[in-house]
Amino acid sequence: MAEKVLLTAESKKQLEIRLNYLKSTGRAEMAAKIEEARSFGDLSENAEYDLARDEQAKMEQEIADLENKLHNAEIIDDNNVRTDTVGVGNKVTFTDLKSKNEMVYTIVGSQDSDPFSGKISNESPIGKALMGAAKGDTVTAQTKNGSKTYKIVNIE
Repeated sequence: MAEKVLLTAESKKQLEIRLNYLKSTGRAEMAAKIEEARSFGDLSENAEYDLARDEQAKMEQEIADLENKLHNAEIIDDNNVRTDTVGVGNKVTFTDLKSKNEMVYTIVGSQDSDPFSGKISNESPIGKALMGAAKGDTVTAQTKNGSKTYKIVNIE
């Protein structure tokens, strides 16, 4: 069974736009590029043709990936997010017990992750550690900088 892909409604829309572009305009442009490269002569020694075919393969792989994500998409409904335990869609305030730094992040699916905008993936080390925990709980995350311990201050 394929893993579900957690998306916001906006992310799903953006993926659909990209997929539609690739399937229509992208494929047409690629066909024209391959046809042009073919006109350069012998295909066995035609670097432009090989390059165009490689680009086509990458584009078809992107199309397949997008179709898979959309097929397995589960839309996060902000109106149904619980606040008793941490889950996808929650805004979580937590404190690093060693440095005493307080952080605030929204837990999102991996497709929407952007730590610089305050969004961390539920699949990231910190996101995984926070998932299912309640306000006041202490959790430990195995990050690339070692083990970090956090205390959950608030869940919205």
